[in-house]
Amino acid sequence: MTDNSTANTGSDLSISDETRASFPELVDMIVDSESMNNEERQYWVNILPIMTPEQIQSLLDILNNEKAQLDAIDKKYAKPLSAEEEQEQILKTEAQIQEKREERTEQEEAFEIEDEEASDDLLEKISDL
Repeated sequence: MTDNSTANTGSDLSISDETRASFPELVDMIVDSESMNNEERQYWVNILPIMTPEQIQSLLDILNNEKAQLDAIDKKYAKPLSAEEEQEQILKTEAQIQEKREERTEQEEAFEIEDEEASDDLLEKISDL
């Protein structure tokens, strides 16, 4: 495959070979994230190549934190649960996932604003030439 082609991950995501080669760990973490739907996953995969190193590190930190929290939850609740405990855990997990989604949405909005401002600045500089 060439760098411009895409690989199908089996979850309806389109990921270029170049992006996968440049960010293999991050792409895998995005694909495996339990707090994102496919639209959100595709968004993050699409913007990876234009993200700053700080933004990439921030996303990596968030995904690592999510994985650590989910692993801790799995470990804590590895014992058999009663139906009531199981329902309570489901509600807590859903609340945590919703919170993560909201955080990610806020980050997406902040990134879009930052990106739009950078584009406007660049267009202004070009028009000044």
